Amino acid sequence: MALKEFPQPKGRLCLRLRWQLLAFLGFSHIVCGQIRYSVPEEMKKGSLIGNVAQDLGIDLKRLRAGRARIVTGESIQYTELKTDKGILVVGERIDREQLCGDFTPCSFSFEIILENPMELHPVNIFIQDQNDNAPQVLHPVQTGGSLVAEMVPRSADVGYLVTKVVAVDVDSGQNAWLSYKLQKATDRALFEVGLQNGEIRTVRQVTDKDAVKQRLTVVVEDNGQPSRSATVNVNVAVADSFPEVLSEFTDFTHDKEYNDNLTFYLVLALAVVSFLFITCLVVIISVKIYRWRQSRILYHSNLPVIPYYPPRYADTLGTGTLQHVYNYEVCRTTDSRKSDCKFDRPGSQNVLIMDPSLTGTMQRIQSEKSILDEQDSPLEVSVLSSKI
Repeated sequence: MALKEFPQPKGRLCLRLRWQLLAFLGFSHIVCGQIRYSVPEEMKKGSLIGNVAQDLGIDLKRLRAGRARIVTGESIQYTELKTDKGILVVGERIDREQLCGDFTPCSFSFEIILENPMELHPVNIFIQDQNDNAPQVLHPVQTGGSLVAEMVPRSADVGYLVTKVVAVDVDSGQNAWLSYKLQKATDRALFEVGLQNGEIRTVRQVTDKDAVKQRLTVVVEDNGQPSRSATVNVNVAVADSFPEVLSEFTDFTHDKEYNDNLTFYLVLALAVVSFLFITCLVVIISVKIYRWRQSRILYHSNLPVIPYYPPRYADTLGTGTLQHVYNYEVCRTTDSRKSDCKFDRPGSQNVLIMDPSLTGTMQRIQSEKSILDEQDSPLEVSVLSSKI
């Protein structure tokens, strides 16, 4: 939105000198139309700032024909001109604190230049502050590891100043107004915090019953919408002597660290034991399921069971085992058709040889077999005589 109620910026003199320089160089057709816009910081890239063509009274064809562009001396160009629509949009994120720091009001300026004929239109952009920063606590310093405490003597009167919480906010205006509140305290009836100044004072007289170690938690809030806050812890020692305070807070720190370490180790041990137990349980269940499935597979299988025989032994028709070197020989008489000792011819040709390495035995048996096939074999005669 174009604004006309803003005062002229300090850079107006530089712009006027620039116009005079351009006029001196021969650019006589210079139109000094000036516009101002006010936008909040942290706008997204591409957000609309204003309609330049409408505010300057320039036709879109003139913007395109004159090759309108932005001329600025800044290294970062925060705005971008859309000549096809005649609008000005955000080119880069604008951070008021980074651009202007503590200076108010915050603004930057640039020129829109056109050619044929030459026109120069200054543009001023004023940046509105947003509550995008939380308060920062400067005192007391939060050390983290070491313990810092403020001393309060037991003879302190009502309203005794213990310490002061100091905080700042880099925002401007009402966004930087800070307020202080006491959130937690060991004894809320003993201390109070100033709403505007952050001073911590005693509310009543300190007694011997009050604990030596006092811990206060103070919240610092700004006045922005929505408000942002910061938290600071203040340790207070109610004692008359420094050695008493040192011993008390040293024991406190040691006990705290010891308890933290003990809790960590206990949780770690519990996690390790639980992991090992679950792992063992899963392994046992897996083995049980595997064995059960194997037994079921063997039970339902129709494959024959192959017995195991010792080396160099073989089964002899279910009647026992003999060594592989023993061979079975079939003998018959001369007239095997009428003899009592009669074997079938195919049976005389069966030779059981279990050891493939005994090639000599194989040859001998084959030769004896050929002899038995003859009718007048002396071997058959001798066998018959021994039987009679």
